[in-house]
Amino acid sequence: MDFISYFVIHKIKAKKKIQWIHFDITKIGFDVNFATKLYKKFDKIFVVSNEAKNKLIELVPTIKKKSEVFLNLVSPKVIQDQSKEGKGFIDNFEGVRILTVGRLTTEKGQDLAIRVLARLVKEGYKVKWYCLGEGSSRSKYEKLINEYNLQDKFILLGSDPNPYPYMDQCDIYVQPSRYEGYCITTLEARSLKKPIVATNVNGANEQIRNEETGLIVNIDESELYEGVKKLIKNKKLCNIFTNNLDKERINSTIELEKLFEIVKNY
Repeated sequence: MDFISYFVIHKIKAKKKIQWIHFDITKIGFDVNFATKLYKKFDKIFVVSNEAKNKLIELVPTIKKKSEVFLNLVSPKVIQDQSKEGKGFIDNFEGVRILTVGRLTTEKGQDLAIRVLARLVKEGYKVKWYCLGEGSSRSKYEKLINEYNLQDKFILLGSDPNPYPYMDQCDIYVQPSRYEGYCITTLEARSLKKPIVATNVNGANEQIRNEETGLIVNIDESELYEGVKKLIKNKKLCNIFTNNLDKERINSTIELEKLFEIVKNY
């Protein structure tokens, strides 16, 4: 990250230069002194969520006046179109399908999902949890899956260039991340109007109205378990979330237009 910023300032010729920060700076190796010296040379600093922006300004207050929020962007129409292409699930499972999409890494929290599923299975719920993505923690997660005897219940699907058929076909989407800037997979699941359980990371409250368009829980195994179980048991609540997201979908197009105007006019 620092190398890219340095390179743009010192090696790229341009009339205007913009920095875009799309992560939680408090969760990575963020060099405050470096950022203070370098970021003042950018014409504009965009941050991916309000919460992430506030954290940045708290550490680098000198850039407050040139900082604005610019959200991750997706096209709901493209997502909906692509959700009808590709194979999706092929196992003919008739229970509740839970999906998580993301790199298999500690920050994405799939280990929490494995432990939550073990508790759900122990209580007798007919459920499978699928994970799309690859990453450095695959072997660790495979051992954890074996430890809880979930080989046929917690399914590591690997990577797929088109995750949207899986999102469209799942019953519940869960984002168990330990940190995010503004989670794009949650945004994609919202575009498909899925009932969502998400951990309270940066941007979660900017995407989900808790108990209205989804559930937000603390980054905690027990709270994640209670949230997922709540949706498994309450189909009516799932339908409420879906209906409310359907109403929000129209507004997302308006927000995209506003964001494009920010950049174009700047």
